[in-house]
Amino acid sequence: MMAQDDENAMLNYGINFLDVPYVAHTLEVNDNEELVINCDEVDCTTFVEYVLAMALSPTEDGQIAEGDFAENLTKIRYRDGKIDGYPSRLHYIADWVNNGVRNGFLEDITAIKSPDTQKVELSYMSTHPQLYKQLANSPANVERMKEIEKSLNGSTFHYLPKEKLTNEGLLWIKNGDIIAITTNTPGLDVAHLGIAFYADGKLSLLHASSTEKKVVVSKVSLAQMLNKNDKWTGIRVLRMKK
Repeated sequence: MMAQDDENAMLNYGINFLDVPYVAHTLEVNDNEELVINCDEVDCTTFVEYVLAMALSPTEDGQIAEGDFAENLTKIRYRDGKIDGYPSRLHYIADWVNNGVRNGFLEDITAIKSPDTQKVELSYMSTHPQLYKQLANSPANVERMKEIEKSLNGSTFHYLPKEKLTNEGLLWIKNGDIIAITTNTPGLDVAHLGIAFYADGKLSLLHASSTEKKVVVSKVSLAQMLNKNDKWTGIRVLRMKK
């Protein structure tokens, strides 16, 4: 796996994914939860996970060792890096961010820069088990997901409301930052993930688009993307710590 030696590894690794096909449910390959690596097909979350795992991995002779990449991906995707069935995967972004901050490889920039907060109220997965292969026929997994939701509910996180984001972005949002788009959809906290990319004087989003069916840079600014979607309320900004 080729390494990026530029100081902004997140952005450069992300750009290398341009035009990679968007495919949903690539992690649901079998009933036994295991680490799946498929950089040839991504959704919005796996795209960010692969880029972050690459950027966190050490390099030697211009290459990333597959073992280091897999180890970092496990730390990113699973609670405290331990694979223990489907519910151990960090499905909710609130959980995903908490894990990254707790384990020292993510910094929550909005927690520092934005005073606005939103309460965590998660229930979507346990109330829509039919939408998830590993929940549809497993009452035990549904119960574990309910417990995870309950453990997160009532806490708050900082976010930037969309009316406070300009087309040009903000000085404290940097190229390569992870952007988590918050939502008012009942039972969810975040609806989409991507990577901040300043292009032509505006803050755009580098992301795996379900609409365009591939990894793209948004044609409009991130602010315009948010304003076009009534279900999107703002953003969380996370930064890799290495």
